[in-house]
Amino acid sequence: MQPTDSKTSTATDATSQNNVTQTSDTQKIAIPPSKKKSKPSSKTRRRLKDAEPIPFTVDRLSHDGRGVAIYGNGFGVDDGHAEDKHGKTVFVSFALPGESALVKITNSRASFEEGDAINITANPNPERAVPPCPHFGVCGGCNLQHWEPEAQINFKQSVLAEMLMHQANAEPDNWLAPVIGDRLGYRTKARLGVRYVVKKETALVGFRERSSNFLAELNECHILDPRIGFEIENLKTLISTLESRDKIAQLELAMGEELPELPDGNQPVALIVRHLEPLSDADIDKLKSFFAARNWQLYLQSKGADSIQRIALTDADDLSEQFGRLYYQLPEYDLTFEFIPTDFTQVNLSVNRQMTKLACDLLDLKAGERVLDLFSGLGNFSLPLARLVGETGSVVGVEGSEAMTERAADNARRNGINNTEFYSQDLTKDCTDKPWANQGFDALLIDPPRSGAWEIMQYLPKFNAERIVYVSCNPATLARDTKALLEQGYRLTHAGVMDMFCHTGHVESIARFEKVAV
Repeated sequence: MQPTDSKTSTATDATSQNNVTQTSDTQKIAIPPSKKKSKPSSKTRRRLKDAEPIPFTVDRLSHDGRGVAIYGNGFGVDDGHAEDKHGKTVFVSFALPGESALVKITNSRASFEEGDAINITANPNPERAVPPCPHFGVCGGCNLQHWEPEAQINFKQSVLAEMLMHQANAEPDNWLAPVIGDRLGYRTKARLGVRYVVKKETALVGFRERSSNFLAELNECHILDPRIGFEIENLKTLISTLESRDKIAQLELAMGEELPELPDGNQPVALIVRHLEPLSDADIDKLKSFFAARNWQLYLQSKGADSIQRIALTDADDLSEQFGRLYYQLPEYDLTFEFIPTDFTQVNLSVNRQMTKLACDLLDLKAGERVLDLFSGLGNFSLPLARLVGETGSVVGVEGSEAMTERAADNARRNGINNTEFYSQDLTKDCTDKPWANQGFDALLIDPPRSGAWEIMQYLPKFNAERIVYVSCNPATLARDTKALLEQGYRLTHAGVMDMFCHTGHVESIARFEKVAV
């Protein structure tokens, strides 16, 4: 995941493009195909549309949680396993290891095929679960609801372990217990597609169908925060009544915590309505009435980000700035963060609270130490770190976005923190000659995008940090960067996974490194 944030990249950029790789202990790892290869052509879709489903036995799982089956494994030509396909890999959605399933093939390539398990015919896996969402299987918002959450997170830890061994020939001295938070109703950031269907005289609002550009027909979403997840039907009805119902393209949502004592704190839900043509006064009035009844913040967007405009719902709404305010808290450190709807924030607030504490604990900071926080964003890690090192210590946060750098500095001031400095810097380039960088650091925290921090690995030793904590949303790039850190004289002391994106194949992980004494 991935969530709607700036931390996006391809999941296979640090792995082999083959469908099977080999670990040092000869265990096979099934690597799923790229999204581009997973999207069947229109010709392939037509050819497979009327094809009969085929029985398979699922052997294991791919890194994204799909079942992996092989043509010819226990089945013959009479079962639909053509002889020339024997040995060919099939990635099977909604299937678990050991299960026998009837599979509808949805994509066929020279080296692999993909399909959906439409019926489990024998040996259902004991970890199989009843999906909580009625739209599971059609909607592309998540793909693992058929699997017990505990089993999901344990599997994600095994994926991290395999990646570390395969790419870095490493395993941590200590495996951390998985970080677990809200597993339903957790997602507080998303972009929802909108389309008005004339024939059905209704609007569609939600995520796209799996492997499709079409919007899924949703009435509710059990992954989204319930403040929005169970308002989808009402949003559909609202949009269907607008004069410009066929000109609404997207809803971008962001949610925080309700803190009525703060400005806008009684409006913890914000939606940006993307429209392709100007809205009439009547349509704007309908939107205002709907949003005011729910204490939501309303924004309209006609073009790029600069065109986003807040619409006042009450006389108390402050329109002096482009955006209103949203908030979340880290009670462990007596911190309240302010952000705007377009900022990057972690999508699962319950996991974020535990993640920040775990990162701080792993760094084992002492009063007076100097800490560097790379990709510091709005200060999510920087401010807790600043609390721990005290007034005699200091934290330097560095972030590529100038706007987020300013947000971090503002959050520090609002929380009465005076021992932080924030800088905007292109972190893909060596910045160790900057004045803030040449004083040395006792500890370093890094929370890069999905593409990882390969460029930073090339100059990171110059910071001379004794301890490093690396927070990652892509185990492949974490494993790649781990190899670099080991080569530079660090030891991998701890690693673990965090259930940031339950019911999806996304893996959030954390690792701690310590400089080896010479």
